[in-house]
Amino acid sequence: MATVMEFTSPPVEFPLGSIFDNLPGVTVELERLIPHETLIIPYFWVRGAEADNIESAFDPHPGVKKIRLVDNIGEDYLMRAEWEQEYFGILSALAQANVVVLSGVGSKDEWRFEVRGESREAIAGFRSDCQDAEIPITITAIHAMLPIQGEGYELTKAQREALVLAYKRGYFDSPRRASLEDIADEIGITQQSLSSRLRRGHRRLIGATLISSLESSN
Repeated sequence: MATVMEFTSPPVEFPLGSIFDNLPGVTVELERLIPHETLIIPYFWVRGAEADNIESAFDPHPGVKKIRLVDNIGEDYLMRAEWEQEYFGILSALAQANVVVLSGVGSKDEWRFEVRGESREAIAGFRSDCQDAEIPITITAIHAMLPIQGEGYELTKAQREALVLAYKRGYFDSPRRASLEDIADEIGITQQSLSSRLRRGHRRLIGATLISSLESSN
């Protein structure tokens, strides 16, 4: 059964974390991960930056071959990074274990990842590879993915919990009867984590309903 794991890692442990030394107030969010031959090329957003040249905000890192600006919307910068093939880090361990990155958000405090393996063995393989390479990760949650009404499109248990609780407490009402802070406090996570969890849950629900119905009608 597909298994989802959430974990954190120190900011310096991920090559893109070098930006926090120069711009400690920004956040970095992975947009997508694309396998490319033996490398993984991640697209990611840098948010909250005020630098004229965002590329220069990243200090040299042995794991990074190149970082370049792709586009920007206001102070949100879409970047692309290419890794050194010989470098072994979190992304290399994930690729080696065939584990998919669902989300990755970094700040000066930590990186937070949500990943999916097709089995618990895949997740265990990733953990073992990190341990062997002395890559520090702290696991915060592990759970099986739950199908939605047998449709084959899946929410994690944490996403389902957040969406259902937000609905019951009136977060989606207009006007709202509960704030993001209220829901986050009840679940016991940060507002930023809850916001990310709700956004990913919305995306999967839309994909399972609106998008899939449009594709099936074409």
